[in-house]
Formats: sequence, C-alpha cells, structure tokens
Amino acid sequence: MSTSNTDRTSFVLGLVGAGISGSLTPAMQEREGLESGFNLTYRRLDAEKIGFDADDLPELLSWAKNFGFDGLNITHPFKQRVIPLLDELSDDARDLGAVNTVVFRDGRALGLNTDWSGWGRAFRRRLPESVTDTAVLVGAGGAGAAVGYALLDQGAAHVSIIDTDTQKAKDCATRLAKRFGDERVSATDDLAGALRDAQGLVNATPTGMTGHPGLPVPADLVRDDLWVSDVVYFPLETELIRLARSRGCRVVPGGGMAVFQAVGAFEYFTGRTPDAERMVRHFEELTH
Repeated sequence: MSTSNTDRTSFVLGLVGAGISGSLTPAMQEREGLESGFNLTYRRLDAEKIGFDADDLPELLSWAKNFGFDGLNITHPFKQRVIPLLDELSDDARDLGAVNTVVFRDGRALGLNTDWSGWGRAFRRRLPESVTDTAVLVGAGGAGAAVGYALLDQGAAHVSIIDTDTQKAKDCATRLAKRFGDERVSATDDLAGALRDAQGLVNATPTGMTGHPGLPVPADLVRDDLWVSDVVYFPLETELIRLARSRGCRVVPGGGMAVFQAVGAFEYFTGRTPDAERMVRHFEELTH
C-alpha cells in the first residue's frame, strides 16, 4: 500500500469521533507540521457537536474527500464502522478489524492502524528489555486488541486477555491467534492466576480515566516485580500508575500511546518522518 506524498507541503486533516473536544491530536499534528515547514490544518469533526452518527459516515467521508482533505484520524465510536467504506486496508487494520487513520490518495481511501504500533513504540522506548515478557491484558475492546497486537508483534511469549465480558475476551484472543498463533494468546477469567505467571500488566479499559475513577484490578495483585502500563492518559497519572510507582514497578503511562499513534499517522499523512522526540516534548508541554 503506497501512502507516499512527499511532494506536498500543504495538508488538510481531521479527527472524526464523538466527544473529542479534549483530544490533543490536533495540537500535536499542527505543531509538528509547523516545525516541519508545512502548512498543516487539522480540524475536529465531533459527532456530538455537529450531530452525526455512524449512518452518516459515507456522506462524511465523501464530503472530506471532495473538500480536499488529505486524511482523517478515526476514533471512538467509528473505528470499526468506517471499514466497509474504504477502498483498501493495511494488513494490520484488517487483522485488528479497526482503523484509526484514513489517507486519501488518487481518489481512494486507504485505512490504516497506528494505535497498535504507537503503543508498541512507546513501550519499547521505556522497557526495551521486556518485549518478550508474558503479560496480562485487561480489556478486550478496540484499545485492548491494539495493545495485544503490539505485545505479540514485538515478541511477547504469551498474552492472557481478561474482560468483564468473557465473550469479548474470547473473540479478541481468537482474532489475535489467527495472526500470532493459538499458543501465544488466550482468554482467561482467572486474573490472579494469570498474573502469577506474568511479568507485565496492561490496562486497556476506561477505568482510571477522568470520570471513571478506580483501579482495573485489585490493588493486592499489583506486585513490585511487575511492569505496569495504562492506555488512559486523562489523567496521565492514573490510580493504577500511581499505585504501581509507589510499589516500585516499572511503568509505561498512557501518554506514550497517544503521542506515537500521532507520530505514525503524521508519517502516513505527509510521507515524511516526523521528529518523534519533538512530538513527545510537545505532548508533555500540553499535559503539564
């Protein structure tokens, strides 16, 4: 799949989702565009403010294409619903059944996924020595599937998936097993048992997010020898990350996934490699 766009210096982009007024992606993309010498405009297309739903996506994509948008980021609740409307999917987007980046090229809409690669890059930046560890993944929704894909892609020996909806956990494990093998991923309903055999824990649920306080796992299961990651980044220091730090765990907060999915999307949109560390610094400015 070619997303080459290296002769361009002007870009119009957007974020499609519901309740996205707090997203930092527009600011990150516009700043990196400015720093890279581009004229880059990035707009929020918020379903809650504009008043559209999944049934309006065909018209929205057509409108964006016709009005000269170069690409869109797609977030909740449209990452699955957008797929039938696209002309082509990357292999990882097809494996995951989710798209968070749409690139318009030559009248075609290409669907990609930078959520999994973003989480993986953030993880390896912090804990490169732990890529082959066994991990427990709490949450089997879109974020959970992306994290599971990243863990397995970078070499995790085994990933155990748990969710309050046991069928969702099984479906997620089945989807990932098709790509990575049955022996490396499984669903479980025994959190304590799975953690006993694990070196890492990832929260991919909304628990800990602003408005959803609390811990996704019982506090007594967070051992000091675990590494702990969270996908939540509002707030950056979730209750889980704070608890893990206090126990001496190595931690990977959720901000890294937010930054590096944007790094990947920027590269697809513009055809240029952004300065990832500059984007990290800008994210830190925005969140402190």
